[in-house]
Amino acid sequence: MNASAAVNLDENFQIPAEVFSFSRFRKWSQSDRFPERGRIDFLNGLVEVDLSPENLYTQGVVKTAISSELYSQIGKTGRGNVFVDRTRVVSIAAGLSAEPDIVVVLWQSIRDGRMREVPAASGAPGQFAELEGAPDLIVEIVSDRSVRKDRETLPATYAAAGVPELWTVDARGLVLQFEIAGLGRSGYERQPEDADGWIRSPLLGRACRLVRRPSEIGRWAYELEIAAGS
Repeated sequence: MNASAAVNLDENFQIPAEVFSFSRFRKWSQSDRFPERGRIDFLNGLVEVDLSPENLYTQGVVKTAISSELYSQIGKTGRGNVFVDRTRVVSIAAGLSAEPDIVVVLWQSIRDGRMREVPAASGAPGQFAELEGAPDLIVEIVSDRSVRKDRETLPATYAAAGVPELWTVDARGLVLQFEIAGLGRSGYERQPEDADGWIRSPLLGRACRLVRRPSEIGRWAYELEIAAGS
């Protein structure tokens, strides 16, 4: 590819040709030239761009329901933090630079050096631009334009990065699909689901299930339920 060329997706959205290498993409993602809209991921040599708007009831409110309950379990208990959207996760080993739907990082992982908060280019105290390493949990919510990415490309790349737990949600169909997978020797292995839809999360140490019910105006409302006890 010509070094002076670029990929133009529209007049306000341009991807410079030189960013099709991990180090240059990473530098670009931290610069003022990086687009403020859309999701742009670097996945082991492939630049994935999604400019489609988020579906309100099969993505947006699903993300809110899951992240709020995870924050209750992780953030409020002082174990770590929960990040939603526009949080860039980087793994040099996996050639990964992505913005997952939800990211969970335990403080213990930062203390142990498995995760590192990368300072922002400004150098201002307490300002960070990336999370480098393997987050403790990543959640991805499938959209019409991300099926292959969420089902194939991202799991393989997250596994290479060493992310121990991956949740995948597909709320587009008549049947709500919620999967929890743990990292095994050959990739992610789905945790078994019981007859009532409960699936054990290794991170939480408890069983979870995602349920949805119609609201009073017929729109979907979601809830991440956490089983009591261990």
